[in-house]
Amino acid sequence: MKMTEENNMGHSTITVEDVQTLVKKKDEIEEQIKAYYDVLEDQGVGTEGPLVDDEGFPRADVNVYQIRTARHSISCLQNDHKAIMVEIEEALHKLHSREKAKREQDEAEADPEVMEQEVSLPPPFARVDAVTQGSPACRAGLSLGDEIIEFGSVNTGNFQNLQNIASVVQHSEGKPLRVAVIRNGQRTQISLTPQYWSGRGLLGCNIVPIRR
Repeated sequence: MKMTEENNMGHSTITVEDVQTLVKKKDEIEEQIKAYYDVLEDQGVGTEGPLVDDEGFPRADVNVYQIRTARHSISCLQNDHKAIMVEIEEALHKLHSREKAKREQDEAEADPEVMEQEVSLPPPFARVDAVTQGSPACRAGLSLGDEIIEFGSVNTGNFQNLQNIASVVQHSEGKPLRVAVIRNGQRTQISLTPQYWSGRGLLGCNIVPIRR
């Protein structure tokens, strides 16, 4: 029977429920062992006390048959207990191994996506180093530290200097510009409409070139 259980366990996928079932069995065995110990205690003989009197006759003051049965049962149950402890240990080991393998697989599957994103992002050509509250840039969602990879028609491939951006801004007053930035390692796209406001310029932010 034990061999069959082990074989079944070896070939099937261990679940948390399987482990819980084994633990329940272990608890039941422990309860049975305790019950048999209680029987021996009631008789006052324990597991080693003699069952014969000084003359070699079965003791009349105790239930010899009941004691022998209890002792034999304890011995068998202790073997069962050892066996189930081994099964629980193996099951937990398999469960942990499977969870670890799954975790590693998930991480391995997630990594290429991160790598792919980093690889596919073009290098930024400018960085936002100031954004004024209430300005068009602020309302559009531009943040301090954003690294620009696209500003209207200006991109990493054709950017030469900040005059490129200034020119696009002047020609796009009141029209939404598509701006792409790298924020926290990810591409973020916003719509920025250059327009006059209470502060200076049409954007209300300061952009500095990134030297490569």
